[in-house]
Amino acid sequence: MKQIFISLILCITIFFGFTQDQKARIACVGNSITYGSTVINREKNAYPVQLQAMLGDRFDVKNFGVSGATLLKKGNKPYWNESAYQEALAFKPNVVIIKLGTNDSKLINRPFYAEFEANYKELIESFKKQNASARIILLLPLPSFAEDSNSIYEPIITQEIIPFTKEVAFQTGAELIDLHSLFIDREDLFSDKIHPTSLGATLIAKRLYETIIVKDVSNKNMFNYIKEDKIISSFHGFECADFTFNGRACKIVKPKKVAAGIPWIWRARFWGHEPQTDIALLERGFHLVYCDVAELFGNKEAISIWNNFYTYLQKFGLAKKVALEGMSRGGMYIYNWALENPSNVSCIYADAPVLDLKSWPGGKGKSPGSASDWEIAKKDFGLTEEQAIVATINPLDHAQKITTLGIPMLHVVGDADNVVPIEENTTPFEKKIKELGGDITVIHKPGIGHHPHSLANPTPIVDFILKATGYRTSFAIIPTPGSEYRSGAGWKEGTDWWTNNDNINKLLDESKNIDIVFIGNSITQGIVGHRSNLTYSPGFAAFDSVYKKYNWECAGISGDRTQHILWRLQHGSYAKANPKLVVLTIGVNNFADDSGEEVALGIHEIINWMKTNMPNTKIILVGPLPAGLKNEDMLRVKYEKTQSIIQEEHDAKQVFYLPLAKKFIKENGELDLTLCSGDGIHFITKGYEVWASSMAELINTILAK
Repeated sequence: MKQIFISLILCITIFFGFTQDQKARIACVGNSITYGSTVINREKNAYPVQLQAMLGDRFDVKNFGVSGATLLKKGNKPYWNESAYQEALAFKPNVVIIKLGTNDSKLINRPFYAEFEANYKELIESFKKQNASARIILLLPLPSFAEDSNSIYEPIITQEIIPFTKEVAFQTGAELIDLHSLFIDREDLFSDKIHPTSLGATLIAKRLYETIIVKDVSNKNMFNYIKEDKIISSFHGFECADFTFNGRACKIVKPKKVAAGIPWIWRARFWGHEPQTDIALLERGFHLVYCDVAELFGNKEAISIWNNFYTYLQKFGLAKKVALEGMSRGGMYIYNWALENPSNVSCIYADAPVLDLKSWPGGKGKSPGSASDWEIAKKDFGLTEEQAIVATINPLDHAQKITTLGIPMLHVVGDADNVVPIEENTTPFEKKIKELGGDITVIHKPGIGHHPHSLANPTPIVDFILKATGYRTSFAIIPTPGSEYRSGAGWKEGTDWWTNNDNINKLLDESKNIDIVFIGNSITQGIVGHRSNLTYSPGFAAFDSVYKKYNWECAGISGDRTQHILWRLQHGSYAKANPKLVVLTIGVNNFADDSGEEVALGIHEIINWMKTNMPNTKIILVGPLPAGLKNEDMLRVKYEKTQSIIQEEHDAKQVFYLPLAKKFIKENGELDLTLCSGDGIHFITKGYEVWASSMAELINTILAK
């Protein structure tokens, strides 16, 4: 945590040119989504407010959103005419985040689209006049799930507003964040098909946080290293240089801000097809590179050309290790190059990949193949028909060697692919890799054929690459207030996360000589204690019976993750209450987004904070409670990994580690459903009885001292 805090200060002082007693000013300019319309408790949950909480007091984030506002000066409600615009200018921000365009998609505003780009550039320039060094970040509109073609309309957003915005970003050099792809499959995070909920606002705030804190390599322009003739064009708002290297067409797309270490992704084939992963990585400071070796199918000539191009690129200062991306036949290229250059590869992302030429284009199995491409492939490798059938030229033939390379791999496949059938390519490859202990993940798309490639929302792919290259932001350790609002969370109607947080702090302030505070998420919340706004109490009777001789309080909040506990501790009354004992049970909600290692790190930060700020309080560390219906479930895998790491936290002086797996997981690895619910996470009443009694001996021993 200390290292991240220092890095954040350095980001401010170096990037913004400030001294440590100054704040970086961030203006969030936008419409109702920025303002926080329909967001429960918008004063605390609108995305600019959540961004402020994540960034901390080294930043000053202001919300200048106006409901219904248009970018167009001739729109039905121009942002230009609003007092919020003048206030934003007077703020003289160092960073301007602009989220406009959604309302411009309305029928009434479409006649003025010829002026959209000019109006946008004028808006950007108006902020530059106030602060010439201001960092401008344009947000692509969120998708609309509404069906009224006269109002905010998704086809107009995708076909008109987004291309306009990308062109403005290209012409002005403004940064760009694709919120559209980030939400395209998340209608569940919309309150009315147009506006995100408070949890949707959290997703926006997290994406903005990643952008704000990126460590930029100043003045690193890759295009200056290209000595060949080049043509500059727009690749979805980013500058792309086209040039010829050793007779081959090549491309380099540069990010707006170059991430430290200068990471890059190398696309093997089908330039520009389903580019959402490439765009997301460009946003995060990666370069995107392409060298056309079609149609060589990854033979020795192709690998030689790529080797020379790699050597050429290393003179530019790009990272030694590259993330390889191959779609369809591109799988041949990336795996064959990785086999020759394992020390130069950080990870492999293969999408519906060809791993056996006999399958495609050979057509020797389920695939109809391609007769013309099969002839080209045989010629490329210098093989006759008979030789091609037995030749070991495919990644599938070299699965054992690929496993030994230790390169993390991700495959995205359509289960109904009859062009490159997974049962002839990815499935046998995955089986061999896993049997040999290799690192491969396969994302299946049920009912999908060979097309479309990638994922509409590329987040799982992007996360894989960021983690493999060391650029993933771990939100598990960034103190953040919660934004849960669901009545189904066991709260009284009309209450939210903040209501529960305030209720807990009030109880801690009023209680004297507290013996135990149970801290956690919804499972802990179920023991209720003296909480006044909870409607579901499956664990109260058990805990009240076992611990009736103690003064105890329940500090569990549904949906909480490690980052929320960190924030609650730092901003709440826990240290002031000075309880004799804290029981910490947290982590399972992190599993949706975080690895076991990241969850363990979040728990580590919580323990360290309590040890520093609550030195008289003993801690029982339970960590996440047993989760996952079976051993192979994602929840169970992450649970086991987390527990294997956090057991090192125990010191037998202040921290006591108490794993409970044997109480809730049967010998065959199945979760005991006589104690737990079918979701593989929550306890039923009997489960609370076992939990309470399982901790009693240790709690009694600690409090008896």
